[in-house]
Amino acid sequence: MESIQAIKQRFGIIGNDPKLNRAIEKAIQVAATDISVLVTGESGVGKESIPKIIHQLSHRKHGKYIAVNCGAIPEGTIDSELFGHEKGAFTGATQTRSGYFEVADGGTIFLDEVGELPLTTQVRLLRILENGEFIKVGSSKVQKTNVRIVAATNVNMFEAIKKEKFREDLYYRLSTVEIHLPALRERKDDIHLLFRKFASDFALKYKMPTVKLTDDAVALLLKYRWNGNIRQLRNVAEQISVLEHNRTIDATTLQNYLPNTGTSLPAVINNSKSESDFSSEREILYKVLFDMKSDLNDLKKLTMELMKSGSASDVKKENEHLIQKIYGDEGDDYETASEIENLEVLSIPEHTENDDSTTIDVDDKYHFAEEIEEEETLSLQDKELELIKKSLERHNGKRKLAAAELGISERTLYRKIKQYDL
Repeated sequence: MESIQAIKQRFGIIGNDPKLNRAIEKAIQVAATDISVLVTGESGVGKESIPKIIHQLSHRKHGKYIAVNCGAIPEGTIDSELFGHEKGAFTGATQTRSGYFEVADGGTIFLDEVGELPLTTQVRLLRILENGEFIKVGSSKVQKTNVRIVAATNVNMFEAIKKEKFREDLYYRLSTVEIHLPALRERKDDIHLLFRKFASDFALKYKMPTVKLTDDAVALLLKYRWNGNIRQLRNVAEQISVLEHNRTIDATTLQNYLPNTGTSLPAVINNSKSESDFSSEREILYKVLFDMKSDLNDLKKLTMELMKSGSASDVKKENEHLIQKIYGDEGDDYETASEIENLEVLSIPEHTENDDSTTIDVDDKYHFAEEIEEEETLSLQDKELELIKKSLERHNGKRKLAAAELGISERTLYRKIKQYDL
């Protein structure tokens, strides 16, 4: 069995981080078996090196090695790419085609970004993992294949399973052994080493002196977050090698090649109101108006009871809950029936034969209630009219902006403007 250092030299892997060494060690150990392997880690950490190590150290090393980027193949054609298709299976299928699993029979297939596979394709893949069987698109014939599957993903698989974007049973079949590659920011001691290697390679490639970093530039290099990991570091080294005339790079120069997205900055809060905010305000306003309507109806009911019975004490006894609801704690201050009768708003003059005062019959009572109802309706219309006027004034008569603020469509606002003759 080859040593870890020998494997690094053979496959061009740079670094001495313990986590990196552990990942390579696990790849060496599982290579001699046929179990499936799932390689995890952020984008750009070099996950593609692990399946190459596994294939080259296995008994399948003389078979085909095929790497497939699952995220780069359109959903409509991925089944055909992986499993093949029969002639006439779909529009454009002018001849029978062998898929990757058929071509890689006896070898290894590397499924990069396996988390991007559609659910229907995941079912087909699960069948291959279970018994090595697959069916071409447009065929009914079951075929067998003997391939070693190594998959890789930068997706949080447990989150994908929770959101039902990835099958749980497929995850456990793929991850018989899971190999995790650490992010570059977790390999601080390897960052400068990698930069020097890339700078040396590009100097040789472009036939120019190798760039070197000052101490402050090295400190900045180690402090940076490197969201793009090794891929991003390699790109930065190449840009500096090509664009900078001065081959000694200080921190100020290096900073120009590091996007600000790599630093920890305070979050920017958007103070502009969203449509949902206006919707919530509108709902609160409606609730207040409907509560006012309910209170007014209760007040009307209490007033009608007084007008009908003429006895304040009986009304107070039968409608204690209404009085409490309308007047609150103030209702407790009226301890005697005579005090309620003395309330001017509820006092009803008695009618005698010689009395010239206006009588209130039942019809008048209901007419009075209708007037209150009409005034209440007008009040709601006034509120709506007032809101529309204020919104139009705020937006200088622009209906689209006013409609968005009010939470209604522009067409509805136009109809309201026409209704109220604004």
